[in-house]
Amino acid sequence: MNTPYRNRIPDRSGLRGRNRVPDGSDRSAASAPRGPFAHWRQDLPASLVVFLVAVPLCVGVAVASGVPAERGLITGIVGGLVVGLLPGSSLQVSGPAAGLTVLVYDAVQQFGLASLGPLVLAAGVLQVTMGLLRMGRWFRAISLSVVHGMLAGIGLILILGQLYAVSGRSAPGTGPAKVAGLPALLGDWLTGRAAMTAVLMTAATVALLMCWKKLPGPVRAVPAPLAAVALAAGATALFDLDVPRVDVDGLLGAVAVPTADGFGAVASAAGLGTVLAFAVIASAESLFSAAAVDQMHDGRRTDYDRELTSQGVGNALCGLLGALPMTAVIVRSAANVQAGARTRTSRVLHGVWLLLFAALLPAVLGLIPLAVLGGVLIHAGGKLIPLRQGADLWRAHRGEVVVLTATAGAIVVTNLFEGVLLGVALAVAKSAWQTSRLHIDLTDDGDGRPLQVRLSGNATFLRLPRLLDTLESLPTDRAVDLDWSELRHLDHACRSALLTWADQHTARGSTDVRLKPPLVMSA
Repeated sequence: MNTPYRNRIPDRSGLRGRNRVPDGSDRSAASAPRGPFAHWRQDLPASLVVFLVAVPLCVGVAVASGVPAERGLITGIVGGLVVGLLPGSSLQVSGPAAGLTVLVYDAVQQFGLASLGPLVLAAGVLQVTMGLLRMGRWFRAISLSVVHGMLAGIGLILILGQLYAVSGRSAPGTGPAKVAGLPALLGDWLTGRAAMTAVLMTAATVALLMCWKKLPGPVRAVPAPLAAVALAAGATALFDLDVPRVDVDGLLGAVAVPTADGFGAVASAAGLGTVLAFAVIASAESLFSAAAVDQMHDGRRTDYDRELTSQGVGNALCGLLGALPMTAVIVRSAANVQAGARTRTSRVLHGVWLLLFAALLPAVLGLIPLAVLGGVLIHAGGKLIPLRQGADLWRAHRGEVVVLTATAGAIVVTNLFEGVLLGVALAVAKSAWQTSRLHIDLTDDGDGRPLQVRLSGNATFLRLPRLLDTLESLPTDRAVDLDWSELRHLDHACRSALLTWADQHTARGSTDVRLKPPLVMSA
């Protein structure tokens, strides 16, 4: 039997084993608070691992979003130093996420870079408000097929955009145009008209990231994105490769405090829609990440309302600094848990290392080729597409696959906000259809006895056409006993239709219709 999709969680028994103390008791009891550095032997190395994973992702997400690389690092620093200290989830790590890349890029193109800070600030305030209103738990009611469809759509757009970027081509403005332009892009690759050095570097990066888990254990101790970036930067310097590199201006120079002109975007209808999309998508991604991280360890569970408030505080501060919006990121969070982190100290220290790196070694960023960051993001976009989960889902709940696919397709064809709205509408319609199942059993004992019609399930307006077709097909010269006592729900539309049919059947055939129990028309 297939396990329900929403309960399908990877086996992490090994992680749980590491999170228990030798006497077999729960780690949460053994790790009672004894000061912020009580578990520094575990938290310090874990923070270094998360830092090494975060650097290429912060820079790559920023570049793909169309903003200076330093702004991605600023978001990562805020996620560590500020959100890391706040309550909610103790082990998940926040920073810029690939899931918001497409939305940020569209916002920058539409409103300008100066408006990014006010948009993120407004989204953070909205998140804080939702957290204080205790709306965090309600995000757990979002259909997982819509969430995975949203992430799949984002992943597809991210991949399409990076394919054009690493080839030295300007990406078309819409999703369908990007798809339609793929044959011409492939022709450029085959004929060498594209920037082939960058394309080959990107392909090598994706291949390396896909094969990294199969390499020997000592090699895997180095985070795969960091290894890819280091190897590409080394090869570029050693062979003097002619590929574009990250443009560095310095951390302080990247800070952009919002101005009055920037707030003009927030006041428009399109700006308010972007703010809502930022807040909802960042909140959903953070809280779903928290649920996943809670499955990885045996410590304290996440307080969803507090986590939502903490994410809002972080985004508000990112907005004041003109940085990228943040979410809790499952890649960094999983690395934190797997590295043995015990308390929130590890994620705070990872923010410290990011700050020191950006302040003291900014020139290192200038050695990174854009092509390798494109490969990292293509790989990240591919991981957002739930191929394995979709196959399991197809065997168990094919209707959910339809919702997932339709959501992803709508995001590619239209935009992120409209695609998610369509997905939510489809999920609601699917649930309404499934919960309104109606069973109609017809028995004819002959010998002039009344026809026996028994209804069970849920009789709603969605099943009204089938119900009336069945009843109206009954012969008018036979009496009918209609038993609806096994119905779990009978809505007003079906109640009215049954009474109307009973009156008409009796009038046409001069035969009785007995309703068990009797139906009474409600006001």
